[in-house]
Amino acid sequence: MPRLLTFASALMLCLFLAAPFTAAAQLADKKALTLEAAKKIAAAAEAEAAKNKWNVVIAIVDDGGHLIYLQRMDGTQTGSVDVAIKKAQTAMSFRRPTKVFEEAIAGGRNALIALHGALPLEGGLPLTSGGQQIGAIGVSGVKSTEDGQIAKAGADAVGGLN
Repeated sequence: MPRLLTFASALMLCLFLAAPFTAAAQLADKKALTLEAAKKIAAAAEAEAAKNKWNVVIAIVDDGGHLIYLQRMDGTQTGSVDVAIKKAQTAMSFRRPTKVFEEAIAGGRNALIALHGALPLEGGLPLTSGGQQIGAIGVSGVKSTEDGQIAKAGADAVGGLN
């Protein structure tokens, strides 16, 4: 009996000591979008908009679709604030450019209009770094193709970040 108690105690001690290593093995390394990075992405998008004399709203969301940074250029209509945020959230939630939804609906897939949480207008793009989606950018204020051009300038800036 004492031998069984010693064995059981040793087994419990091993399990107790191994528990932290097992839990750590279940965690993944994940990149996270910072406020500083969001500002740099928005600055690249703003530069594209300013170059073309377009006034827009630029929204950056994290990988959960939560707003990190919002910028409304002078003279941009206030209605574009919610649209830019929703474009970014759509791109993040569905992990694809919002242009995909716009094109599908234009091609006759009208059922996508009812897709909850999706805004089918070009101008929202996922932001990826090291193969991981870290957030999304949404732009609103001019034609959707122009919003998409501005969003691409912002998304392209992710490559220059560490």
